Amino acid sequence: MFLYGENFELQKRKAMESLSEALERGLVDEDIISLLKRINSLPDYFTTSSCSGRISIMEMPNFGDKVNAEWLGKWHREVTVEEVLEVIKKHSKGQLWFLVRSPIVHVSARTLEDAVKILNLAINCGFKYSNIKSVSHKKLLVEIRSTERMDVPLGENGELWVSEKYIKKVVATANAQLRRAKGKLKKLEEEIKFLIES
Repeated sequence: MFLYGENFELQKRKAMESLSEALERGLVDEDIISLLKRINSLPDYFTTSSCSGRISIMEMPNFGDKVNAEWLGKWHREVTVEEVLEVIKKHSKGQLWFLVRSPIVHVSARTLEDAVKILNLAINCGFKYSNIKSVSHKKLLVEIRSTERMDVPLGENGELWVSEKYIKKVVATANAQLRRAKGKLKKLEEEIKFLIES
């Protein structure tokens, strides 16, 4: 059986200290905190990073150049058309993108058996892109991730390519995706109890 070994307790302690600090600084998405606490209360798991899902507008010099990209707006909740239009006004250079990203939670597990348990649970809760990200003597990491995603080009170098009517449809679709994704987080939180019972 693969075993994380004596490193597990030490790594968990360090991760909990980092999480506590992030919570104090308000750096953790509020609607995922209860899920993180529930996972971290289990003896064989701890979380290392997370995002509850987001809608964002990004300006990037060239497609895929996220290193030099700039966030014009980022929300971990549903957005209004007015908010999006206001942010779009800031666009002046490079490519303008409207993005939706699903929730993502990285979870360290004590053993490979533990990793497979939480992976299967996540997939059954709708997180179809979940996988075991890393297997080594140093860490055993499960990535819990869903399918919700949008990459919509809106314009370039200050020029908007789409109408306000189109933006309204994009925003409605994005909000629907985010609602669905957040629902999966709630379901996962409810189902976590079965890891204790299994």
